[in-house]
Amino acid sequence: MGTTGTPTNITQGSKTKGGIGESTLRPDGTLKVTGEFAYSSDMWHEDMLWGQILRSTVAHAEIVSIDTSEALAQSGVYAVLTYDDLPTAVKNYGLEIQDTPVLAHGKVRHHGEPVAIVAADHPETARRAAAKIKVEYRELPVITDEASATAPDAILIHEGRDDHHIGHVPHPNIVHRQPIIRGNADEAAKKADFVVKGEYTFGMQDQAFLGPESGLAVPSEDGGVELYVATQWLHSDLKQIAPVLGLPEDKVRMTLSGVGGAFGGREDLSMQIHACLLALRTGKPVKIVYNRFESFFGHVHRHPAKLYYEHGATKDGKLTHMKCKIVLDGGAYASASPAVVGNASSLAVGPYVIEDVDIEAIALYSNNPPCGAMRGFGAVQACFAYEAQMDKLADKVDMDRVAFRQLNAMEQGTLLPTGQPVDSPAPVAELLRRIKAMPMPPERQWESSEGSDVRQLPGGLSNTTHGEGVVRGVGYAVGIKNVGFSEGFDDYSTARVRMEVIGGEPVATVHTAMAEVGQGGVTVHAQIARTELGVAQVTIHPADTQVGSAGSTSASRQTYVTGGAVKNSCEAVREQVLEIGRRKFGTYHPAWATAELLLEGGKVVTDGGEVLADLADVLEGEAVDVELEWRHRPTVAFDLVTGQGNGHVQYSFAAHRAVVEVDTELGLVKVIELACAQDVGKALNPLSVIGQIQGGTTQGLGVAVMEEIIVDPKTAKVRNPSFTDYLIPTILDTPTIPVDVLELADDHAPYGLRGIGEAPTLSSTPAVLAAIRNATGLELNRTPVRPEHLTGTGPA
Repeated sequence: MGTTGTPTNITQGSKTKGGIGESTLRPDGTLKVTGEFAYSSDMWHEDMLWGQILRSTVAHAEIVSIDTSEALAQSGVYAVLTYDDLPTAVKNYGLEIQDTPVLAHGKVRHHGEPVAIVAADHPETARRAAAKIKVEYRELPVITDEASATAPDAILIHEGRDDHHIGHVPHPNIVHRQPIIRGNADEAAKKADFVVKGEYTFGMQDQAFLGPESGLAVPSEDGGVELYVATQWLHSDLKQIAPVLGLPEDKVRMTLSGVGGAFGGREDLSMQIHACLLALRTGKPVKIVYNRFESFFGHVHRHPAKLYYEHGATKDGKLTHMKCKIVLDGGAYASASPAVVGNASSLAVGPYVIEDVDIEAIALYSNNPPCGAMRGFGAVQACFAYEAQMDKLADKVDMDRVAFRQLNAMEQGTLLPTGQPVDSPAPVAELLRRIKAMPMPPERQWESSEGSDVRQLPGGLSNTTHGEGVVRGVGYAVGIKNVGFSEGFDDYSTARVRMEVIGGEPVATVHTAMAEVGQGGVTVHAQIARTELGVAQVTIHPADTQVGSAGSTSASRQTYVTGGAVKNSCEAVREQVLEIGRRKFGTYHPAWATAELLLEGGKVVTDGGEVLADLADVLEGEAVDVELEWRHRPTVAFDLVTGQGNGHVQYSFAAHRAVVEVDTELGLVKVIELACAQDVGKALNPLSVIGQIQGGTTQGLGVAVMEEIIVDPKTAKVRNPSFTDYLIPTILDTPTIPVDVLELADDHAPYGLRGIGEAPTLSSTPAVLAAIRNATGLELNRTPVRPEHLTGTGPA
């Protein structure tokens, strides 16, 4: 993915080979790049049936009738189920608000909503049968924006809402509202020498993960079901699935199967309940695999947003106040919208010191596709707007844009607009200094002694230009992202660690329910075990629900929280191992009682390096097995009137510098470089750290210049549900991404680490937009930027 600069301040490896601080390789890496990795869609079972989902062809309509007779009559069909066939009174599910029906009932609320499911002996048979189901719709007006959602006579997306947010929202079509009020923004505005305002539009982005939604449900002899599925949170799925099936949780046994990626798109259920229902109805294993067209309808997306900002500054560059309103479109169902609102509002000011703020964030119900979690989770949309505002203000004050940000940068001890102090390093000014000091890429790279290299030009191999009309631009941005679940959520993880002798060698087994979705958690867990237990051989048990919850692989939390649980359990195992050693060998050497004992390289050693015993001898005939939970510091919900409260656990920071070449005549953009500086607290696996930063940076690039799900404003139908029309960056679009890693430990976190994966997704997008503005002089207040925005043939 481009090339990296020389990372700085990267942690050196631990004393134990393959431990914390080393760039150990991921066990799934080679398999994925060679095409040998077993994804959940590759699973197979004898006598297996195939499931298929019939989805609505309209976005908002009453269901007049459903006729399944032709589908049931087709040879090879074993079952056809609609809402009326669901086995229990629990027919809805949801992450926080259970407003999503397993199958549509009464009406459909978005294009592509599941209406019926089919099981057949061949996938084509299932598809043909689903196509024979006749659904009569009576179409209703569609709600597609804030004006239509909150009008006095607006049709309600969900009639009779009774969730816990309804009491504090001004309209039933608003999912959640969170104000953040600190100081007096109106009075502070009077002190401003300069005021800038902006209205920003952020497009709907898809997670575009490897491997579409898929899974295999196998009915078991005890009346339960075994579910093998690609997901982000096994135990959350379990709590939503079991009530719909009418089964106790211990009879829904879930095992993680191969996941290609997630980025938030697998936090919500997709095919899980449908596969289980069909398996229990037919008594046969049922596999469901979405094609890519279905996948665009089968998971939530990043919230599109409208953002209205006002900032003020004095003539010497100090920020005086900020007002903003953030409108997030949550689509037809709530998903994670309330939490996204909390993030967007509480981080709306960015990594800056502003004493007086007036913030409001809301999420709408609409007939657009449901939106929920995606990497960056509300902070991405806000960062796009506040960073554009920083550039505007810097220009008004006539200051260098980086210097302006540094002057107003937060630091450790800064009070956020929520009143929460930042109690760990916040090196915002330093990250900006580092990113500005990095060497610039050469000018006119397309020119060489051998001739023109059009691959370096906007338009690339399409050979649209040889440098005529091409202008370079440079832009900067920095962002702040919270780590972990917030606002009073009981965020914990569980880990079971076992240590025993196998084949004459001490072996540690780590068992968690953590979903490995490509973030490298299984690698880090093995590194932690090697470091804490001093063993070379570590086995990672497959993730399932036979161990306590590990929470979601999201919010940059897994290394912090589940890594903390693994460390906690390893420490307990180590103490028990040492106790066994004291019992067996303590009388032979006084150091067993008097020295600080460590486990290193399969041996028990003193802190002075003296070897007391082999671990294999200590554990011979015995095993130690510990399962413990680990929680981070408690948080509280933000006050619903003022937004005050210690709502977050930790923060991560990243800064980017984008260098672009723009063909101003054709509106084509080539991003040459996206340099990043990020504080990671402690680099547990330096290679993985670089990969996470480069991956997040590239997703931010995608939403800056190409990625957007297009929804027809008149019909609320998705117009581009395929990779033919929904464009994502390829390796040819990915620029050089030099990375400068800073390590300033957070004393509250295991090993001092910081969540890494989301922060670079924030600042990469506004940096690219800032560079394009720098090249063109255009305002460009929306993402993604398209050629027509740069050539004057479309709205900018």
